[in-house]
Amino acid sequence: MVVGAREEVTVAAFRRPARAWRRGAPWIAVGLVLAVLAASGGARGVPFLTYHEWVGHARPLGGPANLTIVMYLNDTPSFSPRFITAAPDQNVSIQLMNTGVNAHSFTLASQSGLPVNRTETPAALNRSFATHPPLVNVSAPAMTSTHWANFTVASNASFDSFLFVSQVPYQYQAGMWGYLNISSNVPGLSLSDNTTSSFAFQPSALAADPAHFPANFAIEVTNLGTLGHTFTLVGQPGVNITTVGYFQSNSPLVNVTIPAEAGKSGFGNFTLMAAGVYEYVCTVQGHFQNGMFGYLYAGVPVPPGPAPLSTAIVDAWILGGSAALLGIGLLFVVVAGFTGRFPGSPPSGHGGH
Repeated sequence: MVVGAREEVTVAAFRRPARAWRRGAPWIAVGLVLAVLAASGGARGVPFLTYHEWVGHARPLGGPANLTIVMYLNDTPSFSPRFITAAPDQNVSIQLMNTGVNAHSFTLASQSGLPVNRTETPAALNRSFATHPPLVNVSAPAMTSTHWANFTVASNASFDSFLFVSQVPYQYQAGMWGYLNISSNVPGLSLSDNTTSSFAFQPSALAADPAHFPANFAIEVTNLGTLGHTFTLVGQPGVNITTVGYFQSNSPLVNVTIPAEAGKSGFGNFTLMAAGVYEYVCTVQGHFQNGMFGYLYAGVPVPPGPAPLSTAIVDAWILGGSAALLGIGLLFVVVAGFTGRFPGSPPSGHGGH
């Protein structure tokens, strides 16, 4: 009988771990699920939420096409044409045709509004260009025909005028001068925005930092929903309108119509004369009153906006809760491994010793 008892104890010893793990399996599963949830929460901060950028930034448009101009230098003396026009960022090539028997030059000022008086002496003219080195200075010697002046207009030269002269003594004083006038007929910056069926612009703010004012813009507004909208920009900075009736007596800078179909876009061009904050709204009835407006920050800093959701800035309680879940899950796994259940059951009572 003693031998049989020893055999029964040995078999029970081998069977106990298997039964313990079976009893502990549900707790191990619970612990692993908690650990996965904790890791997911800690890694993502707030699961299933997305963050949309609230500021749209302007982008430079491609530069205008290269410009070639033919200019005649004659013995009158004069340039023909005397006034030429180019655009910011434009590459300009001027073919200088000397049609006379005298030498001339094409000297283009690098500074808009260079203070040169046409009654001053050739020496004073030379000193002015020595103080402000010219953008280009091409000689056209006597009895020669073709020469080239090549340069690129600065991107911040919108609406400026640059004097060009012949520096051959007394030719400037006799009338051999002209002006390169910089237009801004090509938009310098591109903006884009979106409209939604929830009466909102996405993004709700636009930012641009032109190198020069006045500054031209092109804008594209795309419909992400199915309702028609407008993108209507006030004409002056610092104006906060309270009703779209404002535009009955105040013309907008631009009024873009966005078709009522997802994916359709509206386009517009406008010019800002000065830096500032410009409000834009949707003028469709009821849309502005439901919060469909935004602001264009031109040449001024954008105020701080809503912070993006990330683990770097997520609330401490979320990270703390994730850590607590992870700790509880690991505790379940460890305890279940030793006891087979949690909490452990009391030992069974047996009579006798």
